[in-house]
Amino acid sequence: MSGKNIVFLVLLLFIPVSIAAHYLKWGDLTVFITASLAILPLAAWMGAATEEIAVVVGPSLGGLLNATFGNATELIIALVALNAGLVDVVKASITGSIIGNLLLVMGLSMLLGGLRYKEQTFQPIVARVNASSMNLAVIAILLPTAMKFSAHEISQNTLQNLSLAVAVVLILVYALTLLFSMKTHAYLYEVAIVETVTEETHLNKPPNIWLWTGVLLICTLLVALESELLVNSLEVATSQLGLTALFTGVILVPIIGNAAEHATAVTVAMKDKMDLSVSVAVGSSMQIALFVAPFLVLAGWALGQPMDLNFNPFELVAVAVAVLIANSISSDGKSNWLEGTLLLAAYTVLGFGFYFLPVVDGLG
Repeated sequence: MSGKNIVFLVLLLFIPVSIAAHYLKWGDLTVFITASLAILPLAAWMGAATEEIAVVVGPSLGGLLNATFGNATELIIALVALNAGLVDVVKASITGSIIGNLLLVMGLSMLLGGLRYKEQTFQPIVARVNASSMNLAVIAILLPTAMKFSAHEISQNTLQNLSLAVAVVLILVYALTLLFSMKTHAYLYEVAIVETVTEETHLNKPPNIWLWTGVLLICTLLVALESELLVNSLEVATSQLGLTALFTGVILVPIIGNAAEHATAVTVAMKDKMDLSVSVAVGSSMQIALFVAPFLVLAGWALGQPMDLNFNPFELVAVAVAVLIANSISSDGKSNWLEGTLLLAAYTVLGFGFYFLPVVDGLG
């Protein structure tokens, strides 16, 4: 058993600990920390189950399954927070997921991979397609905010309707990107698919689909439970830590929800499989922007917790900067340790900005 799996098994102990902390009133901070630690192995097992099932059902269905469950943990946390009325935290987690994948994950992958190999390569065409999709996402979340600033008397209902319309367009675009990557231009993504299968498959023993389906179901239910504990304790716990809701949503929540996927991207980069690493990092950002964010807008409308795409200006700047620098670095299909360092530096600078941003007008 690998060291990573041993760590995840130990972290599973925090599931009963977090539940006990909640019912025995050990304090919101204790519940928040233990629930966060409990989510890490659950997210990892969800990812492993999804990949094992994908191997059995084949590339097309497997690709759809990976696309659907790729950010399931973050989506569950966001849905629970949205249902609790923490709309600002949900928006911040969307921002954090995008910049985290583009800057932190890709930066770590390029840095650690570059320290082992002088130069690594990946598909530049795929990078350009993903860059175009991310540019669209930036325009989509910029539009409602720009309208809010240009027409100060615009009603909340109008902003909500605009966001719903934009959300539908983004989900349609996401569906088309799936068609592009899994059907019409699947050959561009074949390297990542082959590497995933090689990494996750035991050649002499095909995965037990019923076992892994059960694992996926149980982990999903437990993530929902732990997310409830996490969200209920979030506001009090983060104030005790001296953190704002914005910083928590942008930095902490995405790292908790996506830690397992981050580890996968970095690990494969260190094995000189940069195609797969970039696919994980950029693909996850694209899924957040084109599917998770618009899905949450529609879910908020259905749950009676209106959520729009009117982000605060600092979040918009952060996303735009992340997309700009990630696109410029990945456009040539080559990477090295210095480019990884630049991405990490950008993430650190933005992190400091969110940490020191004062609580003003409900933005913090």
